[in-house]
Amino acid sequence: MVTPLNLHLNYLPLELDCCSFLQEKMELWDKNMKTTEVVFEAVLPVLKLLSMALIGLLLSHPKIQMIPKPTLRLLSKLVFFLFWPCLIFTHLGPVISVKKFIQWWFVPINVVISTAVGSVLGFFVALICRPPPEFFRLTVIMTAFGNTGNIPLAVVSSVCHNEDNPFGGTCYDGIAYAGFSQWVSVVLVYTLIYHMMEPPLEYYEVIEEGTEIEELTDLPTRNENDLSTPLLIEAEWTGIEDQRTEHCQTPLVATIFNSISDVSQSNIPDIESIREEMPSSPRSYGCLAEPKVVRKIRIVVERTPINQILQPPLIATVLAIVIGIIPQIKATVFGSDAPLDFITDSLAMISDGMVPAVMLVLGGMLWEGPNESKLGLRTTIGIVVARLLILPLAGIGIIYLADKWNCLIADDSMYRFVLLMQYATPSAILLGAIASLRGYAVGEASALLFWQHVFGLVSISVYIFIYFKLLVNLF
Repeated sequence: MVTPLNLHLNYLPLELDCCSFLQEKMELWDKNMKTTEVVFEAVLPVLKLLSMALIGLLLSHPKIQMIPKPTLRLLSKLVFFLFWPCLIFTHLGPVISVKKFIQWWFVPINVVISTAVGSVLGFFVALICRPPPEFFRLTVIMTAFGNTGNIPLAVVSSVCHNEDNPFGGTCYDGIAYAGFSQWVSVVLVYTLIYHMMEPPLEYYEVIEEGTEIEELTDLPTRNENDLSTPLLIEAEWTGIEDQRTEHCQTPLVATIFNSISDVSQSNIPDIESIREEMPSSPRSYGCLAEPKVVRKIRIVVERTPINQILQPPLIATVLAIVIGIIPQIKATVFGSDAPLDFITDSLAMISDGMVPAVMLVLGGMLWEGPNESKLGLRTTIGIVVARLLILPLAGIGIIYLADKWNCLIADDSMYRFVLLMQYATPSAILLGAIASLRGYAVGEASALLFWQHVFGLVSISVYIFIYFKLLVNLF
């Protein structure tokens, strides 16, 4: 006899299967929704930046000319001398302290590591793609040195502008982390990169053969109304043409350290004439005469533009650190009860214009298009792939190992995000300025910067999504 109880027991397994099936579907739905939210959160910051860049591109169109090139130059100067320093000062100063200064030690180290790994990748790109010999060093440099300045700051600001960002209330600490790394990047550019970007000795001789050296030293003075210099060159170093000297476009290091007997020295500066221009040192006389190697190194150091290191963003970084680590001064400058809070608040209001101004200038810069390049399509693709696709993958492994070795601040996702972003950005725009200053591969550097920033819009979006997923599941 079939009773209601027996009938219910017969259908019980079927009901349990339906419940488990529905539960699995709901979990899958929740997982898909979370993935969609992560994708949206990753793409939204870049879409904001892209929208501002498109506005700059449209307004700088020759048929519209609402933002002509001279205006973009002035806007670029405002970013460099005002907006950028204010952003670093107002976000780094309130957060920094002696304890955090010590805790953040891996931020500048990470810049050096990313540059070293990028140099290795660039070396392999140069070996595989075989660029023209005079551009071998350029291939290594453009792969190695990334933008650790305005692009990470713009991305972090855009991410934190969204109230639903995954970093919560500590999101804006990312601007402090990015600003803290400025001094390392600047020192690397004006020392190592400056000398690596000098014209190759053989290339210099071929170009100048049959000409007088005075043709190189009689550099033209820059006219303020001259619009021939691309925006890519002046985007991070305005007035670059005014910083040229008669020796900045000569192969100084190669001239001093290479003793090549079969190379004609008629068209390159003489080491003796260079040394005569230097102030005499008492170590050069008598029994205390300098060794030749030491004297050569001293000449190179004296020809390094150390005075250019103190740029406004770096000055703002140093001031923020000095004021932030001294509690008595910090209490008078930062904080709602600080006597000078009205000044800091004013600087914070000014700094809000940094991201829109940077993206408007970037849009106008992209409208100019790439310069003519002799680097070759294969090498250009190799540099873009290595810089934007391979190096970020290496960065994930490096940051993962650093986290496992307890080199990073515990439970700080934004700290890790900024470290990862240092591997994902295009090459530093400042490299174009150094190329112009040294007179070496100006068109090639400008073209590489153009294509990297175009494809970087896509690659940064992809890697922000990857970073968000990793920060949730792995770190």
